[in-house]
Amino acid sequence: MRNQLAEKEIPELREYFLRPGFIFVSRQPSLISTVLGSCVAVCLRDNLREFGGMNHFLFPLVEDPEQATAKFGNVATNALVRSFLKMGSDPEDLEAQIFGGALLADGLTSAAEVSHANVAIARHVLQRCGVRVVSEDVGGNKGRKLVYNSYTNQVMVIRVERIRSGDWYPYHGSR
Repeated sequence: MRNQLAEKEIPELREYFLRPGFIFVSRQPSLISTVLGSCVAVCLRDNLREFGGMNHFLFPLVEDPEQATAKFGNVATNALVRSFLKMGSDPEDLEAQIFGGALLADGLTSAAEVSHANVAIARHVLQRCGVRVVSEDVGGNKGRKLVYNSYTNQVMVIRVERIRSGDWYPYHGSR
């Protein structure tokens, strides 16, 4: 039997670097990359409609609507799911993957609390929205370089000892 993916024409993938505090969703097959420390990224894919997206947030929770931005996990994860719903997705067709939440600040209690809370808020919001989490690579003491292929729903994770300025694509200027 031939592989179904081999039978399909592989589309050209759009490349996008996702900065902290942003969300990216596209019907066009994409390679979405980001760099994570204590931050968390949620990759989300609609398997029926075959499109995906990602968020990247720094802090777990904000309660004041005046300060609500995608820098906060409760806002970013809800917004990511809502984006899919507005594009016709059903929560039953969605699969999530959670990455990041490393402790990089030499064991500081406040940094550990943020790292753990970032992961916990992603899990909580996805569960409340009825979205299955199919994989996680969270915690530990190493940062992560992440590349998500929204066409195949595959993620490449490279763990790094420290995040350097050269780890940020496109490696100069702003995007």
